[in-house]
Amino acid sequence: MADIIQLLPDHVANQIAAGEVVQRPSSVVKELLENAIDAGATTIKLIVKDAGKTLIQVIDNGKGMSVTDARLSFERHATSKITTADDLFNLTTKGFRGEALASIAAIAHVELKTKPEQDDVGTHIKIEGSEVVSQEVIATPTGTSIAVKNLFFNIPARRNFLKSNTVELRHIIDEFNRVNLAHPSINFVMFHNGSELFNLPEANIRQRIVNVFGGKTNEKLVPVEETTEVLKISGFVGKPEFARKTRGEQFFFVNNRFIKSSYLNHAVNAAFEGLLRDGTHASYFLYLEVDPKSIDINIHPTKTEIKFDDEHTLYALLRSSVKHSLGQFNIAPVLDFEHNSSMDTPYDFKNKQASSPAIEVNRSFNPFKDEKMSGRHSGVSFKKEAGGSWDSLYVGLESKGNTNTQEFSELQLEGNQEMPSMFDNANDEVTQKTFQIHGKYIVNTIKSGMLFIDQQRAHQRVLYEQFLQHITIKEAVSQQLLFPLTMEFSTMEIAILSNLKEQLEQTGFVFSKMEDDEVEISGVPVSVDASKVSQVLETLINDVENEVPDNHFSQTDLIAKSLAKSLAIKTGQPLTVQEQEHLVNSLFACKEPSISPTNRATFITMQVDDIDKKFN
Repeated sequence: MADIIQLLPDHVANQIAAGEVVQRPSSVVKELLENAIDAGATTIKLIVKDAGKTLIQVIDNGKGMSVTDARLSFERHATSKITTADDLFNLTTKGFRGEALASIAAIAHVELKTKPEQDDVGTHIKIEGSEVVSQEVIATPTGTSIAVKNLFFNIPARRNFLKSNTVELRHIIDEFNRVNLAHPSINFVMFHNGSELFNLPEANIRQRIVNVFGGKTNEKLVPVEETTEVLKISGFVGKPEFARKTRGEQFFFVNNRFIKSSYLNHAVNAAFEGLLRDGTHASYFLYLEVDPKSIDINIHPTKTEIKFDDEHTLYALLRSSVKHSLGQFNIAPVLDFEHNSSMDTPYDFKNKQASSPAIEVNRSFNPFKDEKMSGRHSGVSFKKEAGGSWDSLYVGLESKGNTNTQEFSELQLEGNQEMPSMFDNANDEVTQKTFQIHGKYIVNTIKSGMLFIDQQRAHQRVLYEQFLQHITIKEAVSQQLLFPLTMEFSTMEIAILSNLKEQLEQTGFVFSKMEDDEVEISGVPVSVDASKVSQVLETLINDVENEVPDNHFSQTDLIAKSLAKSLAIKTGQPLTVQEQEHLVNSLFACKEPSISPTNRATFITMQVDDIDKKFN
């Protein structure tokens, strides 16, 4: 039998490895930024074009590489971070696999310029699809500049799976923030298509958070500090009143490395128990320092998941630390069983002497005397009509009783109203045509049977077509606000709203100011409650960032769907008969009444024959 197992060529193996390491442009950004940090850089510049599809360039002022190191850095499993297997359990650096540059070079055009401080000239290497095109001497500043162009040029199938520029740019900014938040002592700068998005100077952790997420973030932060033998916790959590619908501001860092952990996230949520509104998520920026030997960060190619030796202890410490901080800064109520507030002395009486109460007694007071008397008894004056007697209390009572009897006989009690019978007067016209079941479905009768309408999906369809019409025809009606609304958003969110501003104004929004990290709205659509504007915009931004439901739809369609989803009546909301009939009439006036904007059925019909079968 002929041998069928063979070794893969290096370029094929590199492309397979790239499938795990490089999933999208943001993966390249993460690897290059981490390499720059490991090189000891104090200033790192990220330049991106077309959301990383055309160019991703990272320039640093680190220690650079020699000629030999520059060439070896593109070989598989070539690294300067570890030498033995034991080093995997004592890692303090970012990149250690030695696969990043080799994987990137296999699927892109890579251009490297590097020079150590002690050398006069540097090295310039060009690689296309794992093949070295050129290597030459060049005059370049100390440090490294690596440019990745035309990502996935030789794997068109992977390139076709990339999302729109808006989505890919959001992922790049997420990775950029995860790195710069972990290293506030490094100056980070980011450009996209020639525009500067971030310029983050060297700062402490709090200043870095404020620089990334806006100046108003400072008042939202509550510091968290705890030091134990197994764990050191530092960072900040957001105040409950500033909780958001999305999870965009949740960061865990373990030994200055961003990680994702649903287990630790649950610990933070447990600390916020009872303080958050339903459907909202707390913000947190928590930095954990543990012994490198107690964790394993080599369980996932992207190194965003970590295995802890003792997760239960970390959970308890993290939960109690966050809860203690919330109580310490009067964010959460704290019970003190040793303190009795009723024994506190009011400030007005703190320096006053206690005085004995004066008691005054009228010894001549007698309430049964016939003559008019006035007395003082516990501060109440008593008075009795002269010449009166107990018998006079009953004078005229009989006549008043007769009047009351007559008045009560004319009263109509609610229980005495005649209720319509199900079988009597069967030919009378029934005014109510719709009924609501469990606050979810509206039932309406038709000739062939019954109609069951999902009220939430039906309202979504009605609003969706209304917003589409407003954006297209540009005839939306706006209601002016007496007091403009001011809301805060991050740099990325402001950029998204700027792109959507024209379409939102056509739906009825009026933006009086949109700059830095602040948006001021002076008018909203008629169908939008002013108290829900912040929630509506947050949901819209989240949908645009994640391209819900799909990237094949236009931006106008996406806006209409997002607004309809946010503003539609929810399941469980009771409706009056008039509201039910109006919703039914509006639904069947739509162009596509049978499906919701997310292509789900808005109503079903039940034929009389189907009902008859239930009784057989």
